[in-house]
Amino acid sequence: MRISDFWRLMDDEFGAGYSHVLSSSLVLAGVGGRTADQALSAGVPPRQVWLAMCDVQDVPQERRLGRDVKPRDNAGPR
Repeated sequence: MRISDFWRLMDDEFGAGYSHVLSSSLVLAGVGGRTADQALSAGVPPRQVWLAMCDVQDVPQERRLGRDVKPRDNAGPR
């Protein structure tokens, strides 16, 4: 998972404004008692940080992969 994927999942699940509040203030036991921002800065893989956030916030399993996004048709007009 890339950091951009982490932020997309955070924004989708918690909203663009609240996701940044959570990432800077909520301490996550699953990443060594750090906030998400601290963990990411320390090099903890974004997937591990995301799953730690999901655990603390009780995100259901079916939403931990994010919402379904329909693929774009890249074929263009024919």
